[in-house]
Amino acid sequence: MDKKKSVFGKLGEVKGLGSSLTAFVGLIVIYLVFGMIDHKVFSAQNNLNLMRSMSKYVLIGIGQSYVMITGNIDLSIGSVVGMAAMISCTLMSHGVPIAAAVLVTVAASIAVGIVNGFLVGKFKLPPFIATLGTMFVTRGIAFIVNGNRNTDNIASGIGKESADAFQKFFYYGKTLGIYNTFWIALITFLIFFFLLSKTRSGRHIYAIGSNVDAARLSGVNVVMTTVKAYTVSAICSTIVGLILGAQAGMGNMDAGNMYEMYGVAAGVIGGISPLGGAGLLLGTFGGAGVWQILENGLNMIGAQIGLQRIVIGVIVVMAVLLDVVIRNGSHISRRAKKEA
Repeated sequence: MDKKKSVFGKLGEVKGLGSSLTAFVGLIVIYLVFGMIDHKVFSAQNNLNLMRSMSKYVLIGIGQSYVMITGNIDLSIGSVVGMAAMISCTLMSHGVPIAAAVLVTVAASIAVGIVNGFLVGKFKLPPFIATLGTMFVTRGIAFIVNGNRNTDNIASGIGKESADAFQKFFYYGKTLGIYNTFWIALITFLIFFFLLSKTRSGRHIYAIGSNVDAARLSGVNVVMTTVKAYTVSAICSTIVGLILGAQAGMGNMDAGNMYEMYGVAAGVIGGISPLGGAGLLLGTFGGAGVWQILENGLNMIGAQIGLQRIVIGVIVVMAVLLDVVIRNGSHISRRAKKEA
């Protein structure tokens, strides 16, 4: 009995675990409610499609969560997704091999992440302004990379066999009966979850989000830590860009539109604090699931797109409001203890 108490006691001490579990409970409840309204929600194919679709939100959520934990935001995420889709598909549609096209795309996206990190971390530009600027720049690159038009089908450049391989790997193919898109998201999640929760760099990310001045005095390299967070965001955006390119078989200049907001939603629904320094990446996974199930369920019951946006918007605002209330309550409690 004592052992059980100690285990639960340790779990209770994990900061942010409660919010993460709440997201998963909400996910299950919403899923069951929509399933009772329309039993097609429970179908095997719908579940597979749900997992594949939520993978994009998981990846975007990971990137935005890393940045939000530092107390910042990345508005360029969606545009980097579009840029990645356009660069990779433009190169492939002109006959550049898949591996080379992907490497060039990753390099371009990482460059954006590094620029964002230095603008915010070193030059101390407000993250909203810095990433708003790079949002326009990267979307502009997405437009001009193929002469202000969507790309041709990638099969026209690299051939049908190579195009099919690319599309199957990132979107249409399955491994163990589950779409590869989900496995890509899961593996990416596990890697970045480990880095954030078990490494010194991860602790530094939380530190600068909690108190940047205290972190700097403690020896944390604030600039490089900020660069790392924005680089993670860029990498995750690149993967989503490749997924969207594989899904369509071509590059779309508007790919990734509004995805920065999807990332914020996945994070805050899962308990990531937009004020910085708190939240678990586990919650982001649950938050992405909540978002996708809401979207899928509302679609299946015939809800208008406007109503879908209203419902999800209200949930995001309530999640942030709850975070503010909890933080204020914790602050008052700590102050009362000190005075006592």
